[in-house]
Amino acid sequence: MSTELVTRRDYLQAHRRQIVARSIAAALAGALPIPFVDDWVVAAILSRGYRRIAAAHQIDLDDRAATNLVFGKTPPTSVIDLAVGSLAVKLATQSAKRVLLALTAVRRARSAARTFAAMTLFDHYCARLHTGMGLSAERALELREEISRAIDSTDGALAFHPFRKGLTAAVRASLKAPLALADAASGGALRRLLARRSEVTEAEAVDEVEDALEKQLADSGNFLSRAVTSVEQQLAAETNPFLEAALENFDRWWRARMAVQPPSAP
Repeated sequence: MSTELVTRRDYLQAHRRQIVARSIAAALAGALPIPFVDDWVVAAILSRGYRRIAAAHQIDLDDRAATNLVFGKTPPTSVIDLAVGSLAVKLATQSAKRVLLALTAVRRARSAARTFAAMTLFDHYCARLHTGMGLSAERALELREEISRAIDSTDGALAFHPFRKGLTAAVRASLKAPLALADAASGGALRRLLARRSEVTEAEAVDEVEDALEKQLADSGNFLSRAVTSVEQQLAAETNPFLEAALENFDRWWRARMAVQPPSAP
């Protein structure tokens, strides 16, 4: 990648660590062998990430719009609807022991790479394409559609080996099943939430996961922090022709879409 291109995209560096961290944490959460819990934890991790990126660009993004960016038209499970008890957790732990490390690492790495690309495109949107004060839930759905289109329609794919290496190292270092890994990635917040799900509000639950994630990243000796640093270093050392092409396609397609649509209400 040329120096000119790196300079042209330097506005995407500010949030890279947060995006990498949330991509990895969400990938670990997505490996949870417990129905509904995986979607809720992923939503908690990624929706707050989208809101933080938007806030850094002085864009108002409410919970509904953030959720639409993560899931599109399929809403995630509410924390109060999590059908999880001690038996489910026990069965999940037993099931997790049967998950093959290699298969899990590859699938989770692909998921993390896609999340990284999607959040990077959103960061680009906020920095270069957004107009107005806020992003409505309806416009967020359109934005997610174009982000997905750019990722799916761009030739090639974002290399996922940096994420695979980071995730595999984390799993091997901790020797834990996916449930324990996701719990560790949230600083123990997952198990606390499962135990208290009837006592906490949705906002309190998301705040607890967010606080725990920040504490994990602040600890340089934590396995999640080390994995994030490893992925960051590899991404910085390698060229990303797919990501650059996806950014160009998304930019062009979004501008074309907005040219034929009236502006939506914020």
